[in-house]
Amino acid sequence: MAQFFKAKPNKAKKLSAKIVLDVNRLDHLGAGIAEAQGKIIFVPGALPGERVEVQLAEQKKNYAHAKLLRVLTPSEYRQSPVCPWYGRCGGCDLQHLSLASQREYKSLALTDMVSRGVGEPVEINAQPITGGEWHYRRRARLATLFSKDSQQLSLGFREEASKTVVGIKHCAVLAKPLSDLITPFSELLNRMKGKQRLGHLELLQTERGIFAVLRITAALASSDRKLLQGFADDRQIALLLQGNEGELEFLSEGSALPAYLLSDEIQLEFAPGNFIQVNGEVNQAMVEQAIEWLDIQPGERVLDLFCGVGNFSLPLAQRGAEVIGVEGVPEMVSRARSNAAKNGLENVAFYCADLSADLAAEPWLGKIDKLLLDPARAGAYESLKWLKKMKPSKVLYVSCNPASLGRDSALIKDAGYKLSRMGLIDMFPQTHHSEAMALFELVE
Repeated sequence: MAQFFKAKPNKAKKLSAKIVLDVNRLDHLGAGIAEAQGKIIFVPGALPGERVEVQLAEQKKNYAHAKLLRVLTPSEYRQSPVCPWYGRCGGCDLQHLSLASQREYKSLALTDMVSRGVGEPVEINAQPITGGEWHYRRRARLATLFSKDSQQLSLGFREEASKTVVGIKHCAVLAKPLSDLITPFSELLNRMKGKQRLGHLELLQTERGIFAVLRITAALASSDRKLLQGFADDRQIALLLQGNEGELEFLSEGSALPAYLLSDEIQLEFAPGNFIQVNGEVNQAMVEQAIEWLDIQPGERVLDLFCGVGNFSLPLAQRGAEVIGVEGVPEMVSRARSNAAKNGLENVAFYCADLSADLAAEPWLGKIDKLLLDPARAGAYESLKWLKKMKPSKVLYVSCNPASLGRDSALIKDAGYKLSRMGLIDMFPQTHHSEAMALFELVE
């Protein structure tokens, strides 16, 4: 739920005098943690083992947030960030830490949060799923901000917790063809008459080529449409306009939706705005591991909750299982059904349901052999309340938030399951974000 506040004067938020701290660990958001005068102090950008000079920016009774001024004694694992906009752009907040150390930190954070959730120590007993450290994102949404003073449009990413857009020329984690489009697109949009009525720009690299979706808040002049169409034709990209109600218009020739491959046999279409995993290499490995861990057998009844456009459902059906996919977004349910038909899979059915609501009357709820969950950051707590009724022999949980995984793991454990396998999924190198896969088995 969105909350709106009016700023109030707060003397505690004024910068203090400079102080020196010794950092001893990282928190789950990647900030350094130090202690001084009985308080825990969080220092974004600082690393364990470092002595740093900071200013306290916000003070509470038991903790404080500080701004890093200088690293006096650097960690041996510190590295120079590749991105020239590091520290201003709101993404890629761990570029100052070596990749091996990033993954070690994420593994420790995962075990810590899940251990807290279940109330006993747990450990990672599977190899991490990893991919390339740069140019791994096949999708990104770039923000725009028009300045009345300069009459220029900035194209880039927002600063953390700010409306300010940091204009960028390229991005080291975007797929190279997408990164190479940022500067040309910025120049193009600034040539348009209606540039003050432009919203975000979404870029996608797919098996069907590059797609660009430009959000517009008012109809474009014909001269602007010609500029955009010429740009798309010259670069052989599919360009779509998105209006105020979310409607899409193909500006360039063609009307094929973007799609990605899961295997040589499965291709999934999706519409701009549908959720997909942005790291294609890691996603393929994640799907393969999920099927291996679940040990799918032909004829088994498998429930896939938060199924999206069929990322797990279709590979499960391909192995011969009778699959039920459930998703809360009607458009994605329709897309999943279409994907099943186009891939020739008849042993899968898709339903639309609010998985945070009462599921008692849902026709698909009942005894199943195995359960797969791939929820959003909020987790799957409400859905798991029906676990005893479903009583699968195995529960596979794909998590994008170790904190909610820890909370939900306690509920799974209380339903009679033990955690048998857990591994890190490094979907987003250079950031503190991590994903995980956990397998729970019913205790006989």
